[in-house]
Amino acid sequence: MSEIKVKLVRSRIGIKPSQKKNLDALGLKRMQMVKTFKDNAAVRGMINKVQHLVEVTVS
Repeated sequence: MSEIKVKLVRSRIGIKPSQKKNLDALGLKRMQMVKTFKDNAAVRGMINKVQHLVEVTVS
């Protein structure tokens, strides 16, 4: 199964609480932080909620 890398590129300041919880669940707490996840529907859905804050690369 492929993996995806998610990088937080925009600030968490001023975002909705539900989006902040999503970033916490992904483990993205600081700017420029990168996490690797298995590519599945659950992770894709979480990323979709905060797509304006993150950058995704598929490897």
